[in-house]
Amino acid sequence: MIALFFIILILFIILLVILGISYYAFRITFLAPPHLDENHYFVPEGPQYEALMEEIKLSVKRMAVRKYESVTITSYDGTRLFARYFHMDAHAPLQILFHGYKSSSLLDCSGGTYFSHLLKHNTLVVDQRSHGASEGTVITFGIKERRDCLAWIQYGISRLGKDVPIILSGLSMGASTVLMAADLPLPSNVKGIIADCPYTSPKEIILKVGKERGFPPFLMYPFLRLGATVFGHFNLEESSAITAIKNTRLPILIFHGEEDNFVPCEMSRRMSLEGKEHITLVTIPGAGHGLSYLVDPDLYEYSIKKFLSELSIPFPESV
Repeated sequence: MIALFFIILILFIILLVILGISYYAFRITFLAPPHLDENHYFVPEGPQYEALMEEIKLSVKRMAVRKYESVTITSYDGTRLFARYFHMDAHAPLQILFHGYKSSSLLDCSGGTYFSHLLKHNTLVVDQRSHGASEGTVITFGIKERRDCLAWIQYGISRLGKDVPIILSGLSMGASTVLMAADLPLPSNVKGIIADCPYTSPKEIILKVGKERGFPPFLMYPFLRLGATVFGHFNLEESSAITAIKNTRLPILIFHGEEDNFVPCEMSRRMSLEGKEHITLVTIPGAGHGLSYLVDPDLYEYSIKKFLSELSIPFPESV
């Protein structure tokens, strides 16, 4: 009887240790910090960003001073979400933009919002759950965010009509979010996806970053997955961008900087091979993570206009 007691006690202690490590992994990876006071000018350190700092600040300021309508919706699980809506014309196409992990819509989507304005498109710039003015405390790397994407699509249709053409666009985690959304039953209004520096899957990007930070990836990952399940209430492997690409025929335009030190360009190359018939990949020499538009705006804008033309999405010839 005493031996059984000690066995149960040891198992209980082991369980507590496992849960403790899993909670720590959950906190540092998925738990969002307070986000209403986020710094829209915060960019990663390093020469890639320092060289473009003035251009980044100008782009953010240009978006920050534009008038917009505040929009809130309730997502599938009751989470209240916020977006900035820039109206152009009741009959214009709609672009819906999504930012990256622990970033902001003003920082990541300022370039896309500016070019969407030049194209005379209506633009909905989303604060992802657990960021900005949206509710939430857990970032799920696109797992729950892809369903938020579907909710924003439904909002756009309800506002602009059943015939409005919609383009989904995102950067980094936002790019993977819109790609993962392609695995859902999207309305026919969604005509295409523009993804800038997406990762192939939540698992793969977490393993890559964890290894760089000194964590044994295949030792830590089980704790991360358990933490996501127990404390975040989501399955980290429920979806991935590379799987969604295999299951959709939606036209997709992918941008990726060839000098991306965070999300390797190789991830986009691999994804493009999974959908040769419906994916266009444009790599930008010399561009770091999320910097493709700033490094080569001419190629970036030309590629988007070509993509939209192939989809019969209208925009002014003067652009």
